[in-house]
Amino acid sequence: MEKKILARLKAKDRTVSSALTEGKRAKTVGAHMIAELTGCSFDTLNDEKKIKEAMLNASAAAKFTVLDVLIKRFDPQGVTALLLLSESHFSIHTWPELGYAAVDMFTCSKTCDPYEAFKVVVNYLKPKKYTTKEMARGPDVV
Repeated sequence: MEKKILARLKAKDRTVSSALTEGKRAKTVGAHMIAELTGCSFDTLNDEKKIKEAMLNASAAAKFTVLDVLIKRFDPQGVTALLLLSESHFSIHTWPELGYAAVDMFTCSKTCDPYEAFKVVVNYLKPKKYTTKEMARGPDVV
């Protein structure tokens, strides 16, 4: 199923279900993926070095071009990490006390693969459960 979704995201044109587009083919500029991860370990979610390592390895797997890295560990817990990409952005926000992480990836490249990045993130954070959602982005989608 992931490959079907990825193929849809990489397509130059795709049908968009919207009352505004009435099912017509729509030109898109990129793909936006969000994920909710639960049941992750407190220690992993509170470790800014581990989060950074996960994101950089995920970026390499997805063929993202990292321009800048910003990571903030909060007191008493939690990490927010943002990678500025040539293709757009990749962020992870953690709530260790809840075992929860929010992941957000937007790419305007047809050669980058956000699902490859997501697989690496899952491998690092080891959630007990997760969901993903994707959406096409572009002027014809509204």
